[in-house]
Amino acid sequence: MTTYPLQLKLRIDWSEMDLYGHVNNVTYFKYIQAGRVNYWEALGLNILMERFKLGPILASTACNFRKALHYPGGVSVQTGIESIGDTSFVLLHKIVNEHGEVCAEAKDVVVFYNFGKNEKMKVPTEIREMIARLEKNA
Repeated sequence: MTTYPLQLKLRIDWSEMDLYGHVNNVTYFKYIQAGRVNYWEALGLNILMERFKLGPILASTACNFRKALHYPGGVSVQTGIESIGDTSFVLLHKIVNEHGEVCAEAKDVVVFYNFGKNEKMKVPTEIREMIARLEKNA
């Protein structure tokens, strides 16, 4: 069972609405991206990127839409790790409305990357340990 140690609260903006009066599907991917970046920042991966040009790169993302979101309102993007492989890890996200209802579930495959060499690399032991600590504190 995946835990979701990080929660990012976001306000639904009127501009995110579509012709049908609900939040456009593209916006869900913006919410997922915000959750993903929030997780990376919690691990300090932004600093690793700045200093050493090492960090995560998104390989794939998918979203299952469960319930429409509407303006006005807010969402919580909950993010956690499903698994860690040799060179990649899988993030899971739940997008929950202000009533606690799950509106979408998403999955990202993230590859650890050496941007200086332009190639994937093994997920460093230090990053694995940081993920384990973050997930344990959930």
